[in-house]
Amino acid sequence: MTLQLRSPSPEEWRAQVRAERRSADPVLDAETAGPLGAWFELPVTANRVVRTILEDVAREGDPAVRRWTLRLDRVDVAETRVPAEALGRAWEEIDPATRDAIAGAAARIRAIHEPQRETAIRGTVSAHLRPLPLRRVGCYVPGGRAAYPSTVLMNVIPAQIAGVAEIALVSPPGAGGSVHPLVLASAHHLGVSEVHAAGGAQAIAALGYGTEAIARVDKITGPGNLFVTLAKRQVFGEVGIDGVAGPSEIVVIASAGADPRLVAADLVSQLEHDPLAWAVCLTDSPALAGAVGEAFSTEAGAAARGGIIAAAAGRHGAVIVTETLEAAVRLADEFAAEHLSLQGEAAEALRDRRHTASAVFVGPRSPVSMGDYVAGPNHTLPTGGAARHRGPLSVMDFQRWQSVVELSAAEFDSLAPVACALAEAEGLRGHERAIRLRMEDGDR
Repeated sequence: MTLQLRSPSPEEWRAQVRAERRSADPVLDAETAGPLGAWFELPVTANRVVRTILEDVAREGDPAVRRWTLRLDRVDVAETRVPAEALGRAWEEIDPATRDAIAGAAARIRAIHEPQRETAIRGTVSAHLRPLPLRRVGCYVPGGRAAYPSTVLMNVIPAQIAGVAEIALVSPPGAGGSVHPLVLASAHHLGVSEVHAAGGAQAIAALGYGTEAIARVDKITGPGNLFVTLAKRQVFGEVGIDGVAGPSEIVVIASAGADPRLVAADLVSQLEHDPLAWAVCLTDSPALAGAVGEAFSTEAGAAARGGIIAAAAGRHGAVIVTETLEAAVRLADEFAAEHLSLQGEAAEALRDRRHTASAVFVGPRSPVSMGDYVAGPNHTLPTGGAARHRGPLSVMDFQRWQSVVELSAAEFDSLAPVACALAEAEGLRGHERAIRLRMEDGDR
């Protein structure tokens, strides 16, 4: 299989990004839309499918979760909750090397996340904000194309550090009706006892609205497929969400001296996630661009997930030559990538710039793949340009701020006239009255 990166101009790539990110209604591929046609009147849209599933689960609860799991995952799950003994058995039965890797990654992730926990009260004794943990959260772990124990670690550990009392983990069932053993083993290692074999929009609906088997949560975190993403968007407001995740993205800014094999390998590593993944190399060196293109063909041709890589590369894989390195930085900032890699001496010197990216990886020894597993900062990252306004999932995502006001008599006497003047200006006489009654009590 011969795989090549496209070579659009900066203007052509910019136009493609703008057009695709403005899409109002995600389109289902033929493979997915075909089976759904048996349950819906055509044409089938992704938003309609998700809306129907959410309404069914909100109305019927667990029977709807079971029915949609059977329809979409083709497995009948009578009880979603995975028995505790199954979690322990999964941990004991996995390969010892994998078990050690899970434990090692968990320790590293915990060490990096521990300092993120907010403990300080902000303000004064009489008027302040205090950080509190969320009571119950739901962590979604994808299934389907692969098992993701790393997603268990990245979602559960910051929630635990924040002090969340209840953590419910949901993940699509396999052919046997249970969750993948690696996911179960990771949950067991972290001490998570509530794991449900449920995925897709029906799992998000159960977490968002609550069923008899799955109690409603305060917030839902974790990445998923198109249905999961749209479902999280639609339940937002009923519960909190970490964000709306899209396909994986990597932008490499490479300058002369960068190793084209390493750049190509990083592009391939992200394209293998999803047929819609983005992988782009920006460089001011035409010679390096050519070398990256050749290396990519070699790396992609030998990759195990060649079909997915080919589909993604044909749509979102590119190597783009810019006039200057500064122009490459501006183009990357416009895209606001999930992952930004800086390779080559001149590119690496840009580390401390305020890049518009979710996560920045600098130099040949810091591939994005390390960040996916064990570097430490969270791998649950915003995509689709959301890096312009938020960063990685963190301990703070599992805490909320509560304000507390207990004014002293002196503070009330000082502030009351100001509040009354503002209430009068806004025409809210009831507000003013509530304050003036207390002023009169103080005078008496």
